[in-house]
Amino acid sequence: MIAIVILNWNGSKLMRKFLPSVIANSQDLGEVIVADNGSDDDSLEMLEREFPQIRLLRFEKNYGFAEGYNVAFEELRKMSEVGAAPSYDYYLLLNSDVEVTPGWLVPMFEYMESHSDCAACQPKIMAEYNRGFFEYAGACGGYIDRYGYPFCRGRVFAVTEEDRGQYDDVADIFWATGAALLVRASDWHVHGGFDGRFFAHNEEIDFCWRLRSRGRRVVCVPQSTVFHVGGGTLPQDNPRKTYLNFRNNLTMLYKNLPEDEIRHVMRWRTLLDLVAALQFLAKGDAANFKAIRRARRDFRAWRRDFEADRRENLRFATLENIPERCRFNLIFQYYLLRRRMFSQIFR
Repeated sequence: MIAIVILNWNGSKLMRKFLPSVIANSQDLGEVIVADNGSDDDSLEMLEREFPQIRLLRFEKNYGFAEGYNVAFEELRKMSEVGAAPSYDYYLLLNSDVEVTPGWLVPMFEYMESHSDCAACQPKIMAEYNRGFFEYAGACGGYIDRYGYPFCRGRVFAVTEEDRGQYDDVADIFWATGAALLVRASDWHVHGGFDGRFFAHNEEIDFCWRLRSRGRRVVCVPQSTVFHVGGGTLPQDNPRKTYLNFRNNLTMLYKNLPEDEIRHVMRWRTLLDLVAALQFLAKGDAANFKAIRRARRDFRAWRRDFEADRRENLRFATLENIPERCRFNLIFQYYLLRRRMFSQIFR
């Protein structure tokens, strides 16, 4: 049984639009659950009135994306133990702005059932607003470069590719997007789920890094397809998103980098983050310039809070070199060599 959990915060309009496709195309393999993150719009009333068939979890406050899913899955685990909910073998994290397609669960479920070494997978993520192109948040499976910059099959920085079937093979990836992430319940609980301190952004990459370093596989199963709006909570150039991305990405690197790399990578990131901040300033975007400065300052302030996490991650790591963590500099590939597509980088 799959627990398909949509985390909602003031997303009444999005759920009214997209929830019907999830209910119609998921009932054979899963139960649709909405975990409400303390919404103060009409989400709860709308769900009770228009979708009485779903299970509804009510939180008193907004835990954010990362901790919200931690709380939801822990509550479902406890409910299962006392017989108040089914026993879930898998959790599926699904954004409220995702339209799913008929049979979308079957390829991922069958792959996971036949590959016990695989902890998590994602479908092909297409853009809801431009359906022939991949969507930014996940595309056809994620990777990172040596310095922590994420990219995907089908998306490098802001450039998304047209889907011509070029990535229709099942592939091992470094990270699967939290927009539509299927994970074994056992792997979620054994390996700690998301880091709730992140609040939002980079938490799925951090979690997948933990899985990969411990020898568990993460894959993209493109025979499953969904359509994602993206940016439903914060647009790409929002200073709050910039802040969370930079702060959390630096924290993720600190938690997971091997001992022989951490000084080199962090020194380069200081320089690269400065360049990124100055680019915003040159465009007259003082808000995003300040967001990067504040992200780096806050990372330095709370870095010690993650020392125990770093020691634990290094202690339990079984893979010295993760194949999907690339050794090149994506900035160099993109801006200097002008390689803007995944296939150009991995020739």
